[in-house]
Amino acid sequence: MSHLTDANPELIARVRRIAGQVAAVERELVAGAPCAKVLHLVAAVRGAVNGLVDEIIAEHLEAHVAGAGLTDEARAQGAADLLAVIRRYSK
Repeated sequence: MSHLTDANPELIARVRRIAGQVAAVERELVAGAPCAKVLHLVAAVRGAVNGLVDEIIAEHLEAHVAGAGLTDEARAQGAADLLAVIRRYSK
C-alpha cells in the first residue's frame, strides 16, 4: 500500500506522534502516575489511532473502491478487504 505515503505523507508524521503518545503512557506507568492521568493519556492515544484509521479507510475507499478505472472485480476486492478490516477493528 505504498500509495498511502505517496498520497498523504502526513500519515508517517501522524504515526510518529502516536508512538510518542504511547511512549508517554509507558513513562507514566513506570513512574507510578495516578490512574486518572494514565487513562487520560490512553484516551488520547485511542482518539489518535481512531483518526488514523479514519484517514486510511478514506484513502482505501478512494484508491480501491471508488477510484476511476477500477474493474468491477477490483472494486469488489477493495470493498471486501475494507469490510474484513472494519469487522476486525470493531471487535
